[in-house]
Formats: sequence, structure tokens, C-alpha cells
Amino acid sequence: MEQQLKQRLERGIDKLGLTLGKSQVEQLLAYLQLLIKWNQAYNLTAVRDPLEMVDRHLIDSLSVLPYIQDEPLIDVGSGPGLPGIPVAICKPDIAVTTLDSNGKKTRFQLQVKAQLGLDNLTVIQSRVEQADIAPARQVISRAFASLADMINWCQALCSEDGIFIAMKGLYPDDELAQLPPGYRLQASHRLQVPGTEGERHLLIVGRS
Repeated sequence: MEQQLKQRLERGIDKLGLTLGKSQVEQLLAYLQLLIKWNQAYNLTAVRDPLEMVDRHLIDSLSVLPYIQDEPLIDVGSGPGLPGIPVAICKPDIAVTTLDSNGKKTRFQLQVKAQLGLDNLTVIQSRVEQADIAPARQVISRAFASLADMINWCQALCSEDGIFIAMKGLYPDDELAQLPPGYRLQASHRLQVPGTEGERHLLIVGRS
């Protein structure tokens, strides 16, 4: 099975047009093995099939890499560390903070940080609106909330010149129509995620 997982991951990375080092691929696979193991006991994700986890968790997270700047990043509603941990593995030079209110999920992330030696990763257990974190230039979320809720709840986490990066499925016309005053859509990218059914979009929102 390990060889199958590796082949699936490498094929997905290749289809995304990414170039990752051997050690990064190994770290991504080590993260996946920890997720598979912990998921049996703690139900961290509804996805049970390890091969499906490669596509729906790892490849989906890696699809945003071309749009991540070399600036500090906060991943809100991170769950078991998605997309924050794959980003931290692939971009070791940027500080990544993951934020989630679920203790089981943050404990898992801390285990990953320790076992993989991810010095650029900070894991915080807190509700978003109570989080005491220095603002970052980039705030990302993957299916965390509507755009309006994301911005309203996370305003204090995003610096004045920062951006909100929202990973979405279908293009969310309704949500864009309800953006809070003072914010505008800066860019939209249709993501082609190998092995994943349905549409994926990445929206970048900033202060207008």
C-alpha cells in the first residue's frame, strides 16, 4: 500500500506541475501515514480510504502552492492540518500557523510537527474570534465558512495589506455578492485537482 500511496502522490504532484524535493515527498507521506493511523482512533476526517486521502487532502492542499506568497500564513479551521501542514512542508521558509478549536485535531497536528520536525509550523487551539495571534499577510481556509463569515471572524488575523485565500468548490457567486463593505475579489483561479470530482476554485479577497 505504501508504494501505491507514493505513486498516487507523485502522479498528482506531476499533474499539478509542481517540483518538490524527495524529502518533501517523504514528509508528505509520513504526514499521511500519521493521519491514517490517528484517524482510526480519533475520527479526524470522514475520508477513510488512504488513496482517496492522497487526492482529497494532500493533492487538494498542494494545488494552492503556486498562489501562496513567501509571507507568513495563518490557516483557519485547519482541522487535521489542511492545507497548513502540506504548505509548511513544501514551503519551509515561511511561517505557517494553524488554528482550530478542536483539541483532538490540534493534538494530532502537534504530533505531526514533532515527528516531522516542522520548525516553521505553529499550532494553536482556539476559536477564531478568540485567537491571540499577530496578524499575517495571508489567511487561508479550506471549506471553513462563507466568505463573509471568514472575513468578519478573521479580520483581526489579517494585516491591513493582507489577503484572504478561500478554497471553494463551485464558484460562489452568492457569497461574493455578500462580501462585507471595504473588501473586493482580487483574483479567482479555477483549480484542476487530479483525482478529485467536481469543481475547485481559489478566491483571493483583499481590502479595497
